[in-house]
Amino acid sequence: IIDNNPEPYSANFHLSPELGMIEISTRMRVDQYTFVRAIAEMNDGSLHMVSRFVKASGGCSAPAGKDAAAALARLGKMQIRMRKPTVGEPVQAQVIVSHPNYNGLQFDQKSRRYIDAHYVKNITIRYNDTSLIKVDTGISISEDPSIRFTFTPTVAGTLQADVMDSRDQSFSLNKNI
Repeated sequence: IIDNNPEPYSANFHLSPELGMIEISTRMRVDQYTFVRAIAEMNDGSLHMVSRFVKASGGCSAPAGKDAAAALARLGKMQIRMRKPTVGEPVQAQVIVSHPNYNGLQFDQKSRRYIDAHYVKNITIRYNDTSLIKVDTGISISEDPSIRFTFTPTVAGTLQADVMDSRDQSFSLNKNI
């Protein structure tokens, strides 16, 4: 939750118990100085929250960092980055989606109009067809969304990422490990 963003909802991560202890990160847009809150619901139903005051501004309405035509040409290109894993040992992985993630608040300097919203809505990451992470996102997730996480492969297999955006375009990538 990003308190002072135009839409405070940022993302909802559904994590599989298969992950065990996990480190997870992503990038977000922050419109102005605000508290950012992470709320976790544990398997037993208990809720836990941490918050941090963040000094940042302009992220929600800032123009995209890349040329619009180039960003749309790369739309949906994906990467799965990780070192060669060892079965039974934790490994860090990163899924990156090339997507401008327009939130409807950016202003096009040439046309003098707002750019229509077009952003990633869902990211699902599976290992050997078992769901590890499902992320439902809002407009606060950054341009070129990235999810970095740790997991422990129990057997050799395939890590798969599936993405759906707000225009019902879908993108997928598999990596055999």
